[in-house]
Amino acid sequence: MLNIEQRQLFHKFVILDMAIQSLQRDFKVIENLKMSRVYLPILEKLLKDITQDYYNSKRLLAKDKIRVVKWEKIDEYFSDVHVATAGNDVILRYANMAIKTQVENLLISHQNKDQDSIEK
Repeated sequence: MLNIEQRQLFHKFVILDMAIQSLQRDFKVIENLKMSRVYLPILEKLLKDITQDYYNSKRLLAKDKIRVVKWEKIDEYFSDVHVATAGNDVILRYANMAIKTQVENLLISHQNKDQDSIEK
């Protein structure tokens, strides 16, 4: 079973995982653009920052013996994440569109933080 803090950390981990997967897919596409030298450094910075957050979250979850067993797409709207815990295993259902929106918001907020640090 997951307590509230563990569930929040796990949710953050899921969002970070999806963000990394999205950035890696986009990276392959952007490499082939004529202006790739403009976009690739931005993508690399985002990927580096988010990957660091991802591993920190994963390490905290591992301390509590929490890990993802598998993702299972239910239909075009929902996916289940099977989670192994020290106690009972849990299945969490996520709305695909909500996850996509949260990934976009995460990437935008990271990009805005980078932009703010450049301006200062």
